[in-house]
Amino acid sequence: MSIWNNFVTPDQLNAPHRKTMASHLGIEFTEVGEDHLSARMPVDERTIQPFGLLHGGASVTLAETLGSVAASLTIDLSQKMPVGMEINANHIRPVTEGWVQGVVKPIHIGGTTQIWEIRITNEAGKLVCISRITLAVIDRNR
Repeated sequence: MSIWNNFVTPDQLNAPHRKTMASHLGIEFTEVGEDHLSARMPVDERTIQPFGLLHGGASVTLAETLGSVAASLTIDLSQKMPVGMEINANHIRPVTEGWVQGVVKPIHIGGTTQIWEIRITNEAGKLVCISRITLAVIDRNR
């Protein structure tokens, strides 16, 4: 059984992110599962730091993008919206080229708060970064 309020496709998720940080970094949604979303990000001149390694901030951007979008798909956006409260990330191994893939899954989906875990892996499937985001679910008409 799906946790999403509405069925969406990766193309529908990519469309609103044009001309945002996500599109600037090359983040692309790739899968909508029953209880998870996936997106990928290139490791290139947009996402590396001066030593040629994937920048930790780029990994956190991928994680926050996945967590925020996932949260938004579980609520009525005409009434509520998710806003980030806290995000953390542990960077496990370096990446110097190719793509990284992020998968977000829920830990807690509540009426006022949500917690999501994001696992980012390299093309070999090895863990690069693990992140957790906490979001508040607030009224749109504040």
